Amino acid sequence: MPSWRYFTVKPRLPAALEPLYELAADFYWPLFHETFDLFRLLDPELWEQCEHNPVAFLHRLGGEKMREAAASKAYVDKLEEVYRAYREYIEGHSFPSEGRELPFCRQCIAYFSAEFGIAESLPMYAGGLGVLAGDLMKSASDLGLPLVGVSLLYRHGYFRQRINVFGRQEEIHPYYDFYSLPLEQVRREDGMPLTVAVEMPERQVHVLIWRARVGRLSLFLLDTDSPLNLEIDRGITDRLYRGADIERRLQQEMILGIGGVRALYAMGIEPVAYHLNEGHSAFLVLEHIRQLMQKYRLDFAAARELAASAHIFTTHTPVPAGIDLFPHYLIDKYFTAYYQEMGLTRQEFFALGRKDPHNQHEPFNMAVLALRLSSWANAVSRLHARTARRMWQDVWPEVPEEELPIEAITNGVHLPTWTGPEMAGLFDRYLGQVWRERPQEKATWERVREIPPREIWQAHQAQKDRLVEFVRKRLAASLRERGASERDVREAAEVLDPAALTVGFARRFAAYKRPALIFQDVERLAAICRNSRYPVQFIFAGKAHRRDEEGKKLIEKIVEFTGREEFKGRVIFLEDYDMNVARHILQGVDLWLANPRRPMEACSTSGMKAVINGALHVSTLDGWWDEAWTPEAGWAIGRGEEYADQSYQDEVEARLLYDLLEKEIIPLYYRRDSWGLPLEWVEMMKRAIVAFAPVFNSHRMVLEYYEKFYRPAAAFYEKLKEGGQKEARELAAWKKWVEENWGQVRIEKVETGEPWSLREGDSLTVEAVVFLGTLRPEDVQAMVYCGPAGARGEILRGEKVVMDPVQDLGEGRYLFRGSLPFRYSGRYGYAVWLVPYRKSLARLLYGHLALWG
Repeated sequence: MPSWRYFTVKPRLPAALEPLYELAADFYWPLFHETFDLFRLLDPELWEQCEHNPVAFLHRLGGEKMREAAASKAYVDKLEEVYRAYREYIEGHSFPSEGRELPFCRQCIAYFSAEFGIAESLPMYAGGLGVLAGDLMKSASDLGLPLVGVSLLYRHGYFRQRINVFGRQEEIHPYYDFYSLPLEQVRREDGMPLTVAVEMPERQVHVLIWRARVGRLSLFLLDTDSPLNLEIDRGITDRLYRGADIERRLQQEMILGIGGVRALYAMGIEPVAYHLNEGHSAFLVLEHIRQLMQKYRLDFAAARELAASAHIFTTHTPVPAGIDLFPHYLIDKYFTAYYQEMGLTRQEFFALGRKDPHNQHEPFNMAVLALRLSSWANAVSRLHARTARRMWQDVWPEVPEEELPIEAITNGVHLPTWTGPEMAGLFDRYLGQVWRERPQEKATWERVREIPPREIWQAHQAQKDRLVEFVRKRLAASLRERGASERDVREAAEVLDPAALTVGFARRFAAYKRPALIFQDVERLAAICRNSRYPVQFIFAGKAHRRDEEGKKLIEKIVEFTGREEFKGRVIFLEDYDMNVARHILQGVDLWLANPRRPMEACSTSGMKAVINGALHVSTLDGWWDEAWTPEAGWAIGRGEEYADQSYQDEVEARLLYDLLEKEIIPLYYRRDSWGLPLEWVEMMKRAIVAFAPVFNSHRMVLEYYEKFYRPAAAFYEKLKEGGQKEARELAAWKKWVEENWGQVRIEKVETGEPWSLREGDSLTVEAVVFLGTLRPEDVQAMVYCGPAGARGEILRGEKVVMDPVQDLGEGRYLFRGSLPFRYSGRYGYAVWLVPYRKSLARLLYGHLALWG
């Protein structure tokens, strides 16, 4: 075979169009719709064929069409306007802004995620987790926050979905040409590709690094498809989520976590905070520790304290089945040399990834690894935080569930990305640019109330008309590919009624999301759909995980209903769900449907995107809707009940959903004034936007991460590094000393005043005699944990009150005293709780060391 050499030739654009290539090289355009149209207008058909990939589009666009555009003053003027705005954005302010200060203005946060949904032209995402990561990066770019993203570059992406003639999902894995994407390979000074190596058994795997521009930020994507690697290793990064092949999954996560940290160091980037978006990247915490051990000549304990201070872990998974677990033999195979180099024994290493460090049968848990070696952790909604604390109670068995160090930072969406062009234009006219720049401020959205009902309805209806056109074209094309008859294709081109109430359900198809709940009573649903005066139509889209047979059967079920006479043209399933399909559906539907089994939905962001486009929301009280719902701006299916019998739950909640549709939603939608306007519906649309837009956006989310985690983590990290890592070394030594002496600590006596005479509003003094031995009062924190007592004696809504050391009793004994306030009447319970304490700890709780008395 010849030894091929490769190079890339850029298209020669007319001088007037040269800014197009710079715009094409960026995955994030602040003026999304305007920039999108600049490419689409050149050749709409080719733009669709290139799947909105601007680089491939410019390579294929003929010179004649370029010359025509260059000769059009209107086109050139628009390009100059958009490009000028883009350059002003790129060169604009950087964080801090609005009085905020960062201790790392010349350093950065590293955000690791197994998937990123930046744009449909970079299909390195499976669903909500990736799209959330993309939205976070876009808001960080808008805010000027110093952040870099790290992920893998998958040669075959996730998968493309095709529905066969039997309604069965088929997975297709395209081969993506990275050189025709808006990507650039990171190179050394001599022009050769920069690589890092990750050790695997008896070999090294070489990792290439690609850069994607996301506005002001960089997303670095790791790729093992290098000629330096063995053929089997070139495929490590071939597909997103290689679930069936557990060893391949482990290899991928080693590349992401270990390779990702090494890639940043190789590029001269040393973050002051690492944010782990789920547990897939958890090996980064080990590599960060290893790098600090080498750089500062620290032992594992000191490096662990220094590294953990900068680690932030976000969990999205509400069920144990969603956590990556690796068997002992694989961890032994891939990590024995690694942990030996760090000075750890096998037992010490495995303990890092086990709920119970001493349970020899427990597999290695990536979420536990992240929790144990991160000083900061959060769930993605308030309800999910409660679920996560229950789920991870075993990691801190001596800590009350409410006190587990897992906070709630509810997800949000990047509004400029997901708002349709007509609604965006309306906001520009009535709100100004502030809705793009400061969407997290409530005052930004108050002027939505002033938008005339006719204007907001016309904007929404224009987006709905575009959705209907999109569905018809896509459905007809899908049927033609399946070999359907011309009659079926013609009928597909006429589905949906632009005037009918249109309901959208688009998300990953999983059993707990219950996509087929609406079909619980087929006859009742058919009557709803076929009502000649008040018709209703449904659009479904979504992929099932390639190994989720139950999810695939749900797709088959819905596809089968689309062909039944009573639902034909009224129930649609769109195949190959991606960001483009999602954008069309959520921008055009009137009602967004979500009906997960509570509390299985961690957050869900699709409804947030629909609401900003004027859709109203109906859902069970799960995920974000549990904290968002208000009767003035949407509908709740039930009131947050949780059922042991899932079949009964489905029956009850389906009936509630039908009742809402028949008695409230459909009548409200079709109640029109003399001009045909649904004034009450429009008012509800406006109330929903005013209520939800300032809260459930990714600017608010990023700023909340900054205030709660990024800034304190960076400050703590810098503090532990000062003076030759003096604080980190002392903290590690102190922890070791406490562990060695904790066995002698005991709570010897607890006394109170007269609890039988208490009344509401009184307080109760609690005293405890504690034997500390060689420890000092400043090495511990004594607390009274108190709350109303349930029927079984369990503490409800517990609170902790810190006790002060008030007397040295001699011989290692100390008297602690605290005062409990009682704001309510009823039965209470309390106990004294003692934990190690040091002011320099990022979190009060410390592992497994705790005493109760």
